Amino acid sequence: MAGTALGGGAAVVRPAAAKPLTVAGLLLEYLKREGVQTVFGIPGGPITPVFDALYHDPSIRLVSTRHEAGAAFMALGYARVTGRLGVCLLTTGPGTTNALTGVAAAKADSLPVLAMSAQVATAAFGKGSLQDSTYDRGDVVEMFRPFTKLSAMLSNPANLGMLLRQGLRLALTGRRGPVHINIPTDFMRREVHEDLQRPDQYRPTCRTFDREAVKDAALRLLASRRPAILAGHGVNLAGAQPELLELAELLSVPVATTPKGKGAFPEDHPLALRVFGLASSPWSEEYLLSGGVDVLFVLGSSLHEISTQGWEERLRPSDALIQLDVDPSVVARNYPVDVALVGDARTTLRELLFHLRRLLANGEHPPRRDDGSLAALKRRLPAVIDPGKREDSGVPLKPQFVMAELNAALPEDALLFIDSGNNTLWALHYLDAVGRRAFIHNWGEFGAMGFGVAASIGGKVGAPERPVVALVGDGSFGMNGMEVSTAVTYGIPVVWVVLNDARYNAVHHGQTLQYEGRTMGTEFKRMVLARVAE
Repeated sequence: MAGTALGGGAAVVRPAAAKPLTVAGLLLEYLKREGVQTVFGIPGGPITPVFDALYHDPSIRLVSTRHEAGAAFMALGYARVTGRLGVCLLTTGPGTTNALTGVAAAKADSLPVLAMSAQVATAAFGKGSLQDSTYDRGDVVEMFRPFTKLSAMLSNPANLGMLLRQGLRLALTGRRGPVHINIPTDFMRREVHEDLQRPDQYRPTCRTFDREAVKDAALRLLASRRPAILAGHGVNLAGAQPELLELAELLSVPVATTPKGKGAFPEDHPLALRVFGLASSPWSEEYLLSGGVDVLFVLGSSLHEISTQGWEERLRPSDALIQLDVDPSVVARNYPVDVALVGDARTTLRELLFHLRRLLANGEHPPRRDDGSLAALKRRLPAVIDPGKREDSGVPLKPQFVMAELNAALPEDALLFIDSGNNTLWALHYLDAVGRRAFIHNWGEFGAMGFGVAASIGGKVGAPERPVVALVGDGSFGMNGMEVSTAVTYGIPVVWVVLNDARYNAVHHGQTLQYEGRTMGTEFKRMVLARVAE
């Protein structure tokens, strides 16, 4: 403690000044406070001060990747599995632009990722120095802006704490998403004096709700004759699966999931309708599009194209559409709503359950009773299209058979990363969401190929105790497949299942249908992919 003597010999005791940190060191301190244990990236001259800080601080692990796109996708996978901040470290110029697709995928999936990029020294701005990416040299800050909640360059080393707190606050509150902070290399070794703050001191929770709207939703659900729930990606992100199950069982409401919501509700449950939208189950199509649903409760979905079969008009219920989302900008964007609920899915569902139980206890509304129609529907229709093909082991292998074998082999706590392509359709339709299985893919508002190859590595780093499998087409594997060598280097045990047909087959099939059987640019030589892991 430092003291200042006064006239009578007394001293006013003050705390010692905070020990100065470098800009790179301060960055790591804030990452540790956010629970970050691993970061992903590739060293390059301007970013090396951060790598040197990592060398001196073994509490944060570095995974050095083969491409910056892989680093961004790994950070995304880490964020998706842990719920914490994912971090990718990027050198300037092409090292930063290489990561843009992965950052855009994180934006589409509402995942908190910090893309921390280096910049050339301030004295070299605009002079044509190697990999200068400022101003008219290919301004990466502007380039990242549409794909992030914040993209900013540090203009003064003393302001790093403020800029970091702003970025972390935006990344981790409300509808989560990526942020990009660009730091000139000459700032990174500068010492700064900073009173470090705890996360609760700079980012508030968003666990709020409109009580009157929740009461309205409760009354409408109780009064409904034939309700249904459509659960989306937001349920999985909020960890609201137990509350969803409790709600469905309390009111005997059938539940379908959107493609990105798969895993939010157990598909072996009597009330499960499986997936609706892209790769729909016959069960969900029949129930939701029959015209009989009077109240539809949409949880954590913006109702975009692949979640609605191209904004199918028959999805609209006869009496009321209730939509819950953490982002007010997507509520009622694609369908008019009768009750809008804005808030975290888990918090809002807990409040809804509270009001429903109180109403039921007061006898205001009797619980809706199942009339047996759902069970009859399931007896009449198969859960999947062409169910017999799942048992056809003929050569060449049928995707349906591969999915059946994978279904039998996958543990019920597996994390399945599904890359973009035909394999997405097969997985969503034929694999079963049971137990704690998680289905993680990027198809929706973005759909990046190569996503699952690398994101699965970040997922395994974030959850080492869970089995991790990546289901990938050979087209997607060709885009980020070298990251398998990253997993080998660091001993990260992921299983990649590759559907190897020597084609971009989703596009090939689409061309065949649209252009009288003509195709162009969709075929390539079959690769021996296992050698990448040697």
